[in-house]
Amino acid sequence: MAAPKKGRGPSSDQGRPGRALALILIAMVALTGGMFLSGHTTPRLGIDLAGGTSITLKAKNQAGQPNAINQTNMDTAVGIIERRVNGLGVSEAEVQTQGSDNIIVNIPKGTNSEQAREQVGTTAQLYFRPVLAVQASTPEQPTPSGSATPSGTATPKPGASGTPDDKNQGEEATDPEATPSASATTQGRAVPGALKKDPTPSATGSGEPKPSGSPEATPPADPATAKLQEEFAKLDCTDPKQRTEAAQGTKPSDSIVACGSNVPGSYEKYVLGPSEVSGRDVDQAQATIDQQSGQWIVSMEFTSAGAKKFQTITGRLAQQQPPMNQFGIVLDGEVVSAPSVSQALSKNAQISGSFDQQSAEELGNILSYGALPLTFEESSVTTVTAALGGEQLKGGLIAGAIGLALVVVYLVVYYRGLAFIALLSLVVSGILTYTIMSLLGPAIGFALNLPAVCGAIVAIGITADSFIVYFERVRDEIREGRTLRPAIERAWPRARRTILVSDFVSFLAAAVLFIVTVGKVQGFAFTLGLTTLLDVVVVFFFTKPLMTLMGRTKFFSKGGPWSGLDPKRLGAHPPLRRSRRVNAPTEPKEA
Repeated sequence: MAAPKKGRGPSSDQGRPGRALALILIAMVALTGGMFLSGHTTPRLGIDLAGGTSITLKAKNQAGQPNAINQTNMDTAVGIIERRVNGLGVSEAEVQTQGSDNIIVNIPKGTNSEQAREQVGTTAQLYFRPVLAVQASTPEQPTPSGSATPSGTATPKPGASGTPDDKNQGEEATDPEATPSASATTQGRAVPGALKKDPTPSATGSGEPKPSGSPEATPPADPATAKLQEEFAKLDCTDPKQRTEAAQGTKPSDSIVACGSNVPGSYEKYVLGPSEVSGRDVDQAQATIDQQSGQWIVSMEFTSAGAKKFQTITGRLAQQQPPMNQFGIVLDGEVVSAPSVSQALSKNAQISGSFDQQSAEELGNILSYGALPLTFEESSVTTVTAALGGEQLKGGLIAGAIGLALVVVYLVVYYRGLAFIALLSLVVSGILTYTIMSLLGPAIGFALNLPAVCGAIVAIGITADSFIVYFERVRDEIREGRTLRPAIERAWPRARRTILVSDFVSFLAAAVLFIVTVGKVQGFAFTLGLTTLLDVVVVFFFTKPLMTLMGRTKFFSKGGPWSGLDPKRLGAHPPLRRSRRVNAPTEPKEA
């Protein structure tokens, strides 16, 4: 018995096309279910469609600092700008880096665009204010309202990674040229729940009366002080809105109430006196390592005018008792640090405490650059009304519908029955694209802008092109005289290579465009790349298995005129067959 000839058996798609179809069906159901369960049933719209203001800021190197544009400074700037935008009462604002030197600020509709540009593009307000009183305000262990908690605690910059302990190793401002014995012992970080309630100290030398620390205290006669005391009692620093609005609209010459934080989940509210030193008085500041202690510190150097003012305020604070020997470093109305002092400081000063490298660099950036660690220029500002955004979205959807209709007409006229497979594939691709875009909004902040809509429209042609490549390969096999089922399987390897190469080129172009561009063009690149990947998934897991199943039906296998696979219309010819030659018996030659 002759051994069977070696050959390739049927592929897994040919043998079990239902598995691939079931897999993509499960993926569609899971994505759709996740979309409805998350409550985000529509893609998040970008500023140009929903309305609002989009500001692109480009970082610039400053003279003498060629390497100032780095990830640390960019992240610091993002945090500061985000706090400013939130101070406007804006919800769902986006502040994020783009590339190595750009920051994109997207502010939704309902915000004054001019005010937003002033808040985002200008240097923040940085002031040094004397601390008159401080009180803990934590969600877990709130201090009774009206009882000020004097403390020598230093309030490090939010986000500092130092861990508070019972020894309270905190921050203090010292003269770097003084001997170690001349520097005062600092009162450390506040430990929630461990603060002691003492009588409210008086604000000697500050020119501002203090708020009363006792509910039974008689309110001062001064109306301005009474108002300040009332604001201090009502202020809840655990409320993000109150934290950002506490000092809004105040002047440097006013006494204010403000919030600060030393550890996540723990907040302090302060009564601060008038500002006597501003961020403009700081010449430079930087994070360094103290040679004696080996700890990270922040060194400051003031201008000539700033040194005189700083010497005056620190000389007065050094004579006070905690917490009135502290000065609050106030950025945009929030206390980012409140070191204590024990001696008069002048041109140079150091802030020491439980810093790590990151927290020390961030505070140094805030002090050195007047909040923003880099200089930014507006690369572009786009303001779109909600009505204009709706018109743009409507126009984009109409363009997409026209493009889809033209593709459908072409498929039906030219491919007839095969158009059914192509249309089902387009529907599957559309469902996957829609659900993924809806889920990417809350997941990574993806917003569907107008260029992204254009990318989705272009993707219709890319997806249809993959179907056409496969259909034409199948039709070529039929022209060579093969029946449908063998033609489907023989056409797939060649079509697969062509589809993968074409989609790889499209995805590579989208990836390069996403990396090198700035602003809304990235939306186009992202959508183009996403739909290109989905095209591969749909062709491999839906179009090919569905084609295999349709090839087993009579409508397609018989090659009728409306199937799109009619051998006569395709000009098929019988396959070449080798004819066997029968040799006639030869007669013996005569001798």
